[in-house]
Amino acid sequence: MRLDRNFANGCFIDAASDELIAVTNPATEAVIAHVTGATHAEAIAAVDAAAAAQKGWGKLPSAERAVYLHKLADALTECAPAIGAALALESGKSVADATNEAIYAGQITRYHAEWARRIEGEVIPSDTPDENLVLHREPIGVVACLIPFNYPVYTFMRKVAPALIAGNTVVVRPSNNTPTSAFEIAKAVEKAGLPAGVVNILAMNHATAEALCTHPKVGMITLTGSVGAGRKVLDYCKANIAKPSLELGGKTPAIIEADADLEKAARDLVASKTTHCGQLCTAIERVYVQESVHDRFVALLKKHMSAVESGDRSEQPSLMGPLVNDASRQSIHGMVERAIAAGATLETGGRLPQGKGFFYPATLLSNCRQDMEIIQEETFGPIMPVVKYRTLDEALAMANDHQFGLSSVLYTENYRSAMKIANGIEAGELYVNRTPADPYQGFHAGWKRSGLGGDDGKHGMLEFTQTRLVVMKY
Repeated sequence: MRLDRNFANGCFIDAASDELIAVTNPATEAVIAHVTGATHAEAIAAVDAAAAAQKGWGKLPSAERAVYLHKLADALTECAPAIGAALALESGKSVADATNEAIYAGQITRYHAEWARRIEGEVIPSDTPDENLVLHREPIGVVACLIPFNYPVYTFMRKVAPALIAGNTVVVRPSNNTPTSAFEIAKAVEKAGLPAGVVNILAMNHATAEALCTHPKVGMITLTGSVGAGRKVLDYCKANIAKPSLELGGKTPAIIEADADLEKAARDLVASKTTHCGQLCTAIERVYVQESVHDRFVALLKKHMSAVESGDRSEQPSLMGPLVNDASRQSIHGMVERAIAAGATLETGGRLPQGKGFFYPATLLSNCRQDMEIIQEETFGPIMPVVKYRTLDEALAMANDHQFGLSSVLYTENYRSAMKIANGIEAGELYVNRTPADPYQGFHAGWKRSGLGGDDGKHGMLEFTQTRLVVMKY
């Protein structure tokens, strides 16, 4: 059985304790690997190594750092089959999807490498004639990167690449559900020849993660995770006033206007809701349908949702894969049962399947209300609740009546409707006539409880910098 060791200060390290973290294939429930759990001392040593390496890494010209990132992008692409094979086993994704995720990780790494000559400061006019104000962009230092289970390879480089090009070094904690792919990335880091200590990757329990995040040399913590995890990170940040960057929960609303292409919208929404069993931060989580087309659209959703079959994607890639674990499945099923008890109509799905694997069927609920738990709380699974509305103003009000504001969707052929929602939606993103895809040249940032800061593009890269104002009298 596979056994992975932690990677720190440029090499895989021998375990200092006998703690092993079991990794389970969610499609079969079989333990497929163990990884060594880092000790408190190993986590501290990794931060110290990152801090020591950052002194030299941060002083390299950014163009030289870019050379290393291009080499890392090449290594990720070359290692994509091995990374994808590990990811497929630990996540339940198909090998093709997992391998593509590794290729995309290489692409975003190359994208951020190209920011090397575009990290710009500012010259600001002074109030006095014999003075210049110059604002510099500088690295923060050591960044702790906390990676989620759902897209652990892509998100790894989504955080690490901009941190590195800005001159920081990193200590990465992968999810304990999906750590083996992270150690395949470590092999790519070795292959690319990055200086020792620039990238450190350690699996660990929650107590050790707290020791990592509260280390006084950690200047920033970046997380993709739940609101609860975000609150913990904010507590960690208080210890040393570290900078947080948090991409948290989402409850993406999709507004379907009467003039929309209903067939396309239905296909798109079902694909969004069933990709990786709905375990995407921006997957469609609630659907608002104009009353004149409500029944027709629900029928289309039911047709497409009913056609989705679940199973082991290593045997049949076209199937919908499993949830991450049984706790997630039980939580989702409880929400569906409570929605039905509160008056929702079960159109399809909504049952716990028999047999091995943490599968749950594509589930459609109609006759939902805005005050229902299924509308207000993130499911992070293949559950689609539908609410009927009369006017676009009513739909916008319901879409905004929420704790989350990560992404949003509108289907319409009317530019006035599109502009109304574009100027009124309380979310970091709006997708018109398509579902979310997080283009890495954009900026993926949430409003409200969906987070602080953000990822991607120029603004995502600048999250990993701090400023220094130089006032020059002459």
